[in-house]
Amino acid sequence: MFTLRQIRYFQALVETRHFGRAAKRLNISQPALSGQISQMETEMHAALFRREPSGVHLTADGELVAERVRRILSEVRELESLAERSASLLGRRFRVGMIATVAPYLLPRLLPELSRAFPDLECQVRESITETLLADLRIGDIDCAVVALPLENDADIETITLFDDPFWLAVPAAEAGLLPDPVPVEALLRQRMILLEEGHCLRTQALDICRMAADQDFASLGATSLTTVLRMVAGGLGTTLIPAMAVADEARAEGITVLPLERPVPSRRLVLAFRPTSVRRSDFEAFAKIICRSMDKTSWPGA
Repeated sequence: MFTLRQIRYFQALVETRHFGRAAKRLNISQPALSGQISQMETEMHAALFRREPSGVHLTADGELVAERVRRILSEVRELESLAERSASLLGRRFRVGMIATVAPYLLPRLLPELSRAFPDLECQVRESITETLLADLRIGDIDCAVVALPLENDADIETITLFDDPFWLAVPAAEAGLLPDPVPVEALLRQRMILLEEGHCLRTQALDICRMAADQDFASLGATSLTTVLRMVAGGLGTTLIPAMAVADEARAEGITVLPLERPVPSRRLVLAFRPTSVRRSDFEAFAKIICRSMDKTSWPGA
């Protein structure tokens, strides 16, 4: 039957869809990887991957194996967490994911607090979009993730509420005087909104807030970071929504004015997501408290 090594090799190939990239990730030779996958296919009496010039793709049998491999590796990583668990809170390695519209603004405040409170902790941070982080969380590649609600397909995900992060409107400085202060949400429908590219939850939240009509003029210019979007705003290309936690860092740039939105102010709710089966619930609770403590919301605009 399959060995744990083969299962890990299989998962690496599933994630990379390429023998060369998977072998590099695993730090083994490509023939060694190919040989182990061939052994798995012999055991299964079926092909698990379709080999094509562009890479590899799961067959129907491969999909069935992949579903079970994800569950197996998740359980294996839970066992590893048991072995790594310290007698004290957050005493050892801790792998956390963060969405890209949180990490740059939270980490500079969080990491010093974390270092002072838990000097022995080895904190590893992964920044990505929500979908990728939740996939990593489900297979145990990370221990928890800071994400924004709502979460799709969250039946196997548990969350701890962190805080609400109100939205503001970032506009070109030269146009700020043309808008009411505060800005009614309805006025956003008359703005040319610049959004992050597909996959970022901030894009979805902006669309939900604006309730954009089919003919609404908005731009998705391939930006993958809020900083890039705001440089576009400074250049006069449009306006965008900015979460309060980012205002202090981003609004100092020339060419941008940040305006409040009319009450009730729309916001996003940030949570710490984790697997319900994890043995580190007390660590997650302690980590969530430090996150909330490190975010000094009295310094946020309008506080």
